[in-house]
Amino acid sequence: MEIFLNERKFCDLCGIIIKPLSVVGFSLITSSPVWFLLLCILAGSAYASLLYFREKDNDFSSLTTKILAILRGVSVTLIAFLLLSPLLKSTSAYLEKPIVLLALDNSGSITLGKDSTFYRNEFSRKYQELADDLSKKYEVQTYTFGDKISRSKAPTFNEKQTNMENLFSEIRDSYSNRNLAALILASDGIYNQGTDPLYVSDNAPYSIYTIALGDTIQQKDIKISRINYNRIAFLGNDFPVEITVTAYKCSGSQSKINVSSGDQQFYNENFPIGQPLYSRTFTTNLTASKTGIQRYRIAVSALPGEISTANNYQEIFVEVLDSRQKILILQASPHPDVAALKQTIEKNRNYSVDNFMLSEFNGSVASYSLVILHQIPSVNDVGFQVTNQLKTIPVPVLYIIGSQSNIAAYNNLMAGLQIPQALSSFNEASGVWNTDFSLFSLGPEIERMIPEFPPLNVPFSQYKPGTAAQVLLYQKIGAVNTRIPLILFNQGVDRKSATITGEGIWRWRLANYAKVGNQQAFAELFTRIIQYLAVKEDKSQFRVMLKNTFSENEIVEIDAELYNDSYQLVNEPEVNIIITDKNKKNYAFAFTRTSNAYYLNAGSLLPGEYSYKATTSFSGKAYQKNGMFSVISLNVESVNTVANHVLLNNMATRHKGKMVYPDQMDDILKLLAARDDLKTVAYTQKRYTELVSFLPVLLLLLGLLSAEWFIRKRNGSY
Repeated sequence: MEIFLNERKFCDLCGIIIKPLSVVGFSLITSSPVWFLLLCILAGSAYASLLYFREKDNDFSSLTTKILAILRGVSVTLIAFLLLSPLLKSTSAYLEKPIVLLALDNSGSITLGKDSTFYRNEFSRKYQELADDLSKKYEVQTYTFGDKISRSKAPTFNEKQTNMENLFSEIRDSYSNRNLAALILASDGIYNQGTDPLYVSDNAPYSIYTIALGDTIQQKDIKISRINYNRIAFLGNDFPVEITVTAYKCSGSQSKINVSSGDQQFYNENFPIGQPLYSRTFTTNLTASKTGIQRYRIAVSALPGEISTANNYQEIFVEVLDSRQKILILQASPHPDVAALKQTIEKNRNYSVDNFMLSEFNGSVASYSLVILHQIPSVNDVGFQVTNQLKTIPVPVLYIIGSQSNIAAYNNLMAGLQIPQALSSFNEASGVWNTDFSLFSLGPEIERMIPEFPPLNVPFSQYKPGTAAQVLLYQKIGAVNTRIPLILFNQGVDRKSATITGEGIWRWRLANYAKVGNQQAFAELFTRIIQYLAVKEDKSQFRVMLKNTFSENEIVEIDAELYNDSYQLVNEPEVNIIITDKNKKNYAFAFTRTSNAYYLNAGSLLPGEYSYKATTSFSGKAYQKNGMFSVISLNVESVNTVANHVLLNNMATRHKGKMVYPDQMDDILKLLAARDDLKTVAYTQKRYTELVSFLPVLLLLLGLLSAEWFIRKRNGSY
């Protein structure tokens, strides 16, 4: 009997153990007509007859001749049949009990409350008993989840983040088209990574039962709930740090906030807590006094009776760069745009600005990190002495186009933008954000202010950006949003460049002040533009690439590249690295070779500051790279200690389940037993095999031919 693959038979044998695949049927399939089989038999019979019955006198008896003829006829028939490329179809079937998944939240927030001992001992035991009881009737798979997914029954409650999205992705990938009946999710409902679990579970085809852990009652607690700061600062600059402190049920208490680095105190302030629900934001300025990654500890003093003190402190890491760079501004004629740019750039002590009229400049651009050309090339003085230098010296350039610009000469500079057939007329164009821009990010204040800025004067023409260009702002002409670039960036073969296609940016600076009383949005916009263009690219032959900071639950991954004298990637020599922690303990690693570079997985490291030294040698030269990175302690699980049982209840209700509490876990057994849709499923599966590669057939053919040969030899023939 043949059973087809897509057929499923349901039965009530829920207690049957799943058994391995068992073959329940075979059939032969060939694309040739059935009567071809008769031709194969005819061919075998004819061959045997001609061989053994053509001559009446032979060396064999009548019985032996008939046996040999049968062996040869069957062999030839089988060979002829194999030439038709027949397929052997085998049909198999097996039974699968309903699958029940148990997923337990393994994050640190579970044990932060007063019931931590209960969850580590009594609850873990009852949870294991639930899994054992379910396994008597269902196929049970257990998971723990936090910042990663694990197949485990024993929780540790030490994971640093909670990501339920990963759990549902794992279930979708592993149990698609399986007899998955239900998910039993034990959690406090708190998640701090990934998408809202209510959303990602929306299309789940299985039932969800939830076990509500944790406490929904807010306990006495004071914590650092948010820190806003710049992750990069420049040497000698001050950078602000905003710290939000939240306190619950602590009214009448006194606390203290403190900002320190090592033994050095930078800021502290005592403050009273006057309300049961208290929140205050403290602001202080820190000075970037030395280069490298600087570590700061921000803490509030603990209060008696707090539910947890793990959220009373956080650490931040700031990378301090020494980036004193020279910037050259050349202008075709006096213009307020130049003054606005110069004043903005000079506020950053990491830049020095030289400003010249084009006719007065007779120096070299090689000593500058960035050249700003305002309306150069110009219609009056094209500026060949500068543009010719830029052809041979790969200094980044910022072009600002205006009414005095020589558009034809600009088009010849290969700046990533062509403005063909530019007319003498100009449009007024405001800026519109390009949401796909990815070279650097800008703050919300800039995004809010750009629509408020007055329009620039831009040439009226068709614009053609290059394939390597990225647009930051598009032009908005009147009420029409266009795809014409207003500010764009280009990465050429040997230089980065940017173009502002209109003049009048000085009005942006004045408008910024008129709207909000400061010029911060304007300054941040052009600071980011200049920082991106002026940053120096690494031209060394040995390079080590890694992030400056890693989370403590994150794998420390390091890439390395080695170039020969022609700047072609090579990876023949071995690359070694020594990572040293703050206690001077060394960890030695060797990089793994990739297709043309190197890669290292150093695993997870404890929080702290680390230095490294990577070494290799090639073509008689020794190379070495030194650097530092930090591993940050994660404290997000302690920020929110109030369980979200509303989320768990909504998830269960939407998926024909129910939320229960730890002392009601036995109810899940009754709820599942009361359902009549949880059935063992019988699956069938078809498999096609070429008969010529089917071993029993080959053995049969070999046996027939061997038997014939043996009989002939035994009777004195060949």
